[in-house]
Order: sequence, then structure tokens, then C-alpha cells
Amino acid sequence: MPFPFTLPTTSSFSFSTFFNSDSHPSLPLSASTYRGVLRDTLKKHKRLPPHEQASNLGNVILSLNNYIPYLLAVDSGLGSQPVAGEELDVVLKSTPVLEWRPTLSEAAIPGRESTRLKIKSLEYEIYFVISTLAYTQTLLARAALHPLFSSATASPSQDQRTLAITTATKHLLSAASTHAYLSTRSETVPTDPPCGDITQSTFRALSSLAMAEATLLAVLKDDPYPAAVAQDRNKNDKEWMIKAPEIPKVRAHLFARLCLAAAEHAANALSLLKSRGKIDADLLKYVEDLRRTGRGKACRFFGIDAEIGGQTGVGIAWLQAGLHELGLAAKEEKKSMSLGRFKKEWAEKREDKRVEKGADWGADAGRLEEGRVLEMLGKKWNKMNDTINTQSIPPIGPLMSSMPSGREIHTLKPFIPPVLEASTLEAMRAPPDRVDDYGRDGGASSEEEQEPVGAFPGTKGDYVGNSNYY
Repeated sequence: MPFPFTLPTTSSFSFSTFFNSDSHPSLPLSASTYRGVLRDTLKKHKRLPPHEQASNLGNVILSLNNYIPYLLAVDSGLGSQPVAGEELDVVLKSTPVLEWRPTLSEAAIPGRESTRLKIKSLEYEIYFVISTLAYTQTLLARAALHPLFSSATASPSQDQRTLAITTATKHLLSAASTHAYLSTRSETVPTDPPCGDITQSTFRALSSLAMAEATLLAVLKDDPYPAAVAQDRNKNDKEWMIKAPEIPKVRAHLFARLCLAAAEHAANALSLLKSRGKIDADLLKYVEDLRRTGRGKACRFFGIDAEIGGQTGVGIAWLQAGLHELGLAAKEEKKSMSLGRFKKEWAEKREDKRVEKGADWGADAGRLEEGRVLEMLGKKWNKMNDTINTQSIPPIGPLMSSMPSGREIHTLKPFIPPVLEASTLEAMRAPPDRVDDYGRDGGASSEEEQEPVGAFPGTKGDYVGNSNYY
């Protein structure tokens, strides 16, 4: 966690071809310039190896924040709305045609990248650009959390963990606010968007998803069990003596309700995404896994609360309920190593390798990691229950039906889009100093994106840049 979004890419576009401003003649050219920088930044980011993309997110954020004020200024000028106290006069000369490559909609051909989508509205351009900002904020949260799950170095200290989680939470709440802004803005658009990436239901779903992730991070900050499990399997960690984790009873119950709130947000996101249809299967699976993870964590904390109160049998039952919620409940085995356990261990090792490579890690929303924590506590408590104070283990059905509702911890602040300063607007009253030729290629794909004639699908990298191949 959080979800590994893929940033969309776009074609070139000239604002001067479709828009004109008598009050600020240089505005269309300036908008084209900053859009061109964003286009190049997104393309370069896409071509970077996965382990290098995290360090490039700052450039993406900068390009987005530089372009958004100009884009919104053109939009405000079309609606005769003032910007920084100045009246803008923007006239539409002809219907704009822009291209974006969606990344959340299900691909028409499985296993192949979605084709570019033509949009004929500046409003949809705003949706794609600002949603890209929200995706980038989520990816910044992933980058901040990566050291907590990596075993390439020693386990981080408590202060380092707190800083990483606080930073990631800030980015996720910003992403949630950004998606909520788009959801509210899209209420006034009467037409249906051309793809699922920029629909109101998707914006609402992604806002709920970011809230679910941020809520679970509020629990992770003071939850010592995942850190203990990660530290135990970290070969580079030198602290071989680990103090047993302790959680006060009241906080354990509070954490359980926070986890249930996160699960409710994830369930809401899943319902909204499924209502639209044709949404990427990986995203749907992630949201479902996040819902399971939230409920599984809640069961663990209810179990901790019971065990602290001396009810070890009830605590073990809660752990079993947690595994059931995660979809990892053990079935009756006749052999010591069942096929199900082998598949589970293989999936855990594969996830560990993804963490080390920095690519697509956490795509299961922490479900397997929570399963490890439940199994660790299960071994400890079962041993205690078998040797010290034997208690009966109640069925999990009544326990699961008695779970309370969730409790919120975060409040979203409204997203305020960046706007142009008065001095910048004043400077654009001068005529443009050069020709706006950003759309001269007609939106054609770059050499790296074109499939060579006769090439086997997926092998274009063997042909690009090799003029002596034939």
C-alpha cells in the first residue's frame, strides 16, 4: 500500500490554435509552454526503470503545479471569471482536440497498453491533469513508506517510522482532497465523460480509497506488530533481541474501530468502481484486498484487547476470524505441507522480492503482511493456551457479527488549486514573443511509442534507436 498508480501520458497541444485572448495575448502560448513541459516530464517518467521513478516524482509535481494555474486561467477566461482580481477575455476559436492515455480503465486488449483517448473539452483536460496530480501524491506516499517494508537495510528506528508514516499520511490526505475536488467539480458537467478514469464515481471512489489508506496509516504509526514481524525476517537487522510488543487495552479497541472505518471506506470505493464498469482489474483487486486488510486488522486488535483482559481463548478466536476476513483461513490438513500453504509462502516471497526491486510492491494492500502478524500471534497465544491456562476457543461467527461500526480520525481539507499571480497575469498582456507551435506534430506518438512495422507485439524496444537493424 498505497496503490501503485500508473501516470497517464498525453499528446502535444497548441492552445493558440483553439483559443485567443484579447486581454492577455500571451496566455495561450504560456499555457502551451507549460503543458509541453508536463508532457515531456510524463513521458520521461514513464520510460524510467521502476526503481528510479520514485526519485523523479518531484519533477512531475513541479510540472503539474506549474501548468495547472495556466490551464485554469484559460478555463476561467472562457467563463468570464476573474483571476487574481483581473478580468480575463478568452475566446474559443474551434473545438479543441486533446489526447490522453487512460490508465484506470480496462484495456480493450488484455495485456496491452490502452490507446490514447481523444477528448474534445477543456474540462476533461482539467480532469486528467488534476487527477494526475492526485496519483502523483499517492505515489509520493508509497515512496515515503518503502523503507519500512524493505529488508535491504537495517530496520528503521521508531522516529524514522513515525516520520515516514506522517509524511505518507499527508500525501494521501492531499490525494483524497484532490479527488474530492474533482468529484464536486464534475457535478456541473451534463455530458458523460469518455472513459471511466474521469467520471464522478471514480473520483469519489479514489477519494474514499485514499481515506482508507490514510486511516490505516494512523493505526500503523503506533502498531508495533508489523514492525516486529518485518524486523524478524530482515537479515540485515542487527537487533536480535526484540522486546515483546505491548498495546494498552483502550488503544487496542480504538485501533480496531479505526481499521473498521478504513474497511468501510474501501468497501464504498469498491462499490463505486464496480458501478461504473470496465475498471482495471488490478485496481478492483487492490481495493477488495484493502477492505479485507482493514477488517483483518480490526479482528487482530479485538483479539489483543481480549488477550490483555485474560481471555486468551477469545483472543485466539479473533485471530482466526482475522485470517478468515483476509481469505487466509487454514483448512483442515492431513499433510504438514499443503498446497495452499506452499502457494501462500510462494506469494509472500514474491512480494518480498517486489519490495526489494521497488516495483508494484504492496499490490495486495498489505493482506499477506497482516496474515504474517496474525500467524505470529496465533503461534504465541496457542502455545500459552495449551501449556498455562487452557481456555476453550469460541466459534468466530458470533464474534464477527458483534463488531461495532468504524470511527473516523481524519477530516479532509478542501483542495485549493494554484492560481496565477497578478504580476504574472500583467506580464501576459504583452503580445507573444514567438509562435505557438506545440501542436505541429498533430499529436502523433513519439518514436518510442510507435510499434515498428512488422515487429512482434511488445518488442518495439529492440527496434527503437537502431537505424542499422535492417
